[in-house]
Amino acid sequence: MKRTITLVAAALAVVAGGATAASHALKGARYAGQAKVSLAAARGTALKARPGTITDQELEREAGGSGLRYSFDIKAGGKTYEVGVDAKTGAVLENAAEGAHPD
Repeated sequence: MKRTITLVAAALAVVAGGATAASHALKGARYAGQAKVSLAAARGTALKARPGTITDQELEREAGGSGLRYSFDIKAGGKTYEVGVDAKTGAVLENAAEGAHPD
């Protein structure tokens, strides 16, 4: 039984991009019912636009696109980038280095 749980946890870590589900809880999950793009698809889009490691994720209302976006902080090459993916269309809305005062 313990081995099965360990294997399931490892599989979840692979699906979550190398991190356990607990370390990547979705902030703004209350908006999930309004999203047409799944979190998994948005994560894939973000990592394709900016390969690296997702360190934070959020579903938020923000101007631009449909007004609902997934926002990912991605660590790559020693810097942190913010990648925004429209939660209704899947389009990349933002892909830039985090400023001195991140959200």
